[in-house]
This record gives sequence, structure tokens and C-alpha cells, in this order.
Amino acid sequence: MQIHVVQQGQSLFEIGQIYGVPYQQIILANELDSDQLVVGQALVIPIIGTYYWVRPGDSLYKIAQTHGLSFERLAQINGINPIAVLQVGQRLYIPEQPKTPIDSLLYVEPRNPVSPEMLAEVRRRVKQLTYLAMFSYEVQRDGSLKEPNIANMPTTAKNAGVINMIVLTNLENYGFSAELAHVIFTDQAAQNRMIQQAIAEAKKIGYGDIHFDFELLFPEDRELYNQLLRNARDQIHQAGLTLSTALAPKAGEVKTGIYGAHDYKVHGEITDFVVLMTYEWGYTYSAPQAVSPIGPVRKVVEYAISQIPREKIFLGQNLYGYDWSAPFGQEDSMPATALSPRMATNLAIKERVAIEYDAVAQAPHFTYYDAQGTEHEVWFEDARSIHAKFDLLKEFKLRGIMYWKLGLAFPQNWLLLEDRFRIRKR
Repeated sequence: MQIHVVQQGQSLFEIGQIYGVPYQQIILANELDSDQLVVGQALVIPIIGTYYWVRPGDSLYKIAQTHGLSFERLAQINGINPIAVLQVGQRLYIPEQPKTPIDSLLYVEPRNPVSPEMLAEVRRRVKQLTYLAMFSYEVQRDGSLKEPNIANMPTTAKNAGVINMIVLTNLENYGFSAELAHVIFTDQAAQNRMIQQAIAEAKKIGYGDIHFDFELLFPEDRELYNQLLRNARDQIHQAGLTLSTALAPKAGEVKTGIYGAHDYKVHGEITDFVVLMTYEWGYTYSAPQAVSPIGPVRKVVEYAISQIPREKIFLGQNLYGYDWSAPFGQEDSMPATALSPRMATNLAIKERVAIEYDAVAQAPHFTYYDAQGTEHEVWFEDARSIHAKFDLLKEFKLRGIMYWKLGLAFPQNWLLLEDRFRIRKR
């Protein structure tokens, strides 16, 4: 697969000619709503392998090394002399590389009733998944579980060889509750009821993993949460199931604040795997910025692998961005609006504004003004930003990638995921 960034004046027809691909295939691959483009828009070109255009200072050896080839092999593929001087702008073909085996995990948050569109999206994505996580079973204060409407999604996943996950949360009144979690941590009867009900539900529905997503906890409950997980592990493993947790993004041993109760080292010892929630630097009430900037994400991964075996770690990835409106980052600011990558791109096309790319954060963004003259700033994900996360995943040899959440259209992600990785079915 090739990533192409639209330049001034380019049309889909012209881009197709550059790569020898009918422009209709580009439309289908990227699920474009029309043939309109905007400068800075990233497109995935459906070809096998990629093309590379020689830049100043390049050598055949350097290019080959970057792409995991010998310079002799690269010369042979392109029918050139291995010792020939390359010309700036010269096009070289890079063959498809071996695919790295990884796990993939996707959260799904069903509504009541479950929409036909969501069911169709589950059917569409299961072939690219190892795990499907049903978000969420809300833990009540007596340890009972409030069940979501899951329709037939677990059956669809199981038939495709996907492991279903039951997600337990401390959600109460639409928010994560530290008080609720504390009750479960300290009431042994309620705690055991929660664990046993989760196991019973797993057996009934066909969940293979019990996943704890307890967030925004009291930092002083750190060891209590660890104790709960030890108790859960013993009962869950005895039932023949696996145990996993979601971890807030930390770049060091933080024991205070809303992330303090998440003990990376102990979770790594107790659980079968963990997912890093490496997103939400830019969030609903923040100033405009990248949702998952590559630098901070890298620091979280570096800390995580110092505490947890890397073969247990999933890198978290958002399938959304935000649209902030001025005034930005102030007490009276309006909350940002979440939008999918496809929605963000369509918005840039509608507003006729170029998409810029922040090379430091590795994230696309743009600014526009609405009909009332209010300034908006949008940060989202595209083929380039997800490619950077895939590079990070491969560099650190992590177990796989986790997505939050199904239903947010990002076709380029799924194209590149299939191009670069072989998804394991466990």
C-alpha cells in the first residue's frame, strides 16, 4: 500500500495515473463520498508494495537499508546498476515486506437497541480482529452486573475465530466512579459476587476473557485494586478464562492523581495481558491538540515495557479526533465535538481548507471558520499518523494494537493494518 498526500491542483484521475491504478479503486479503498479532494489529504493507494522517489542525499544503500532490503536486491528489482548514481526524483519500486504477526483488539459500545449499522460493521471487521471487547458491563455496588444490549455480536465474532471479551467497568451515572470502585475493593462479598457473575456470564455468552476497565480511581486504592485483581485471577483462571486490564497512560511511576491507582508492574504480573489507553492528550475540554501525539505515546510505551513483558502489551489507538471551537482552553469554552477521521476529512473538503500535518506530533489538523465566524481547530487521525503508530508497535515488538472504538469510520487504518500485519487468531 502507498500513502499519497494530495498536492495543489491534483485530481483523483491524475493520482491514479501516477501509480497506475484506476481512480475508481482509490475511491473504493478510501471509501470517499465523492471525487473532491483537499490539499494535504492522505490517501491510501491500493497497490502491492510502494514507490519511493529519490531525495537529495539518498543512496541506493540508504534507501535499501530503510526498507529492509539489500542494495543489490533493490537494484535488481528496479533494473538498475547497483553502483549507478541515483537522480533526485527517480522512482524506485519497493516490494511488499513480510507481515509481522500481531493481535488486534477492538472495543464495541452497543446502544439500545443495537443498530443494523453496528452489526454490519462487526461483521465487516471481525476478520481483522483477535479480540472483540463488549463495553461494558457496569458493576453495581452490590457486585451485580448491569448488562448491555449485545444482540448477536458475540456469536458473529466467535464464528470468525475471534475471542470475545466481557468488559467490567466502574461506570455509574455515565461516569467512572472512584467511590463505586472503593466499595467493590472493600466489600469482599460484593467483590466475589462481581467475579462469579462475570464468570457465569462468560460461560453463558462465550466470552474468553474478563477485562477490567476501572478508571479514575482514588490513588490510595492502588493496593486494594491489586488485591482485587489477585482474587479475580485465581477464580478466572480456575474457570479456564483469561484476565486483562486497561491501563491509563503513564510515563513513570506515578502514585498520585487520577492515574495513581494503576500499578503497571503488578498488573503485568497478575494479568494475561494489558491494553494501554495511549490517547486523550487532546480531549473534550482541552485546548486543541493531537489526541495521541507520537512523542508522549512513545514515553508511555517505554515505561510500560520496563514494567510489563512486552508480549503482554497492546498499544491503544483512537479511531476519532476532535473539533474545538474558540475560545480555546478556557473555563467558558464549549466542549469539543468528537468526529471520525472520515468525517474530519469531509469537513475539510466542505470548508475548502487545506489539511496540515504536525511532524512532531505525527498528526493532521486544520482550522476553519463556521457560518457565525467562530474559529474551529480540528485534530484527527489519518494514514500517516496510524502508520507512525504501527512503526512504534513494530519497533517495541508489542503484542498488538487496541482500538477505541467500533463505528468510527477510518478506512485507511484497516487497509494499512492488513497490509503491514498478519492478525493472529488465538
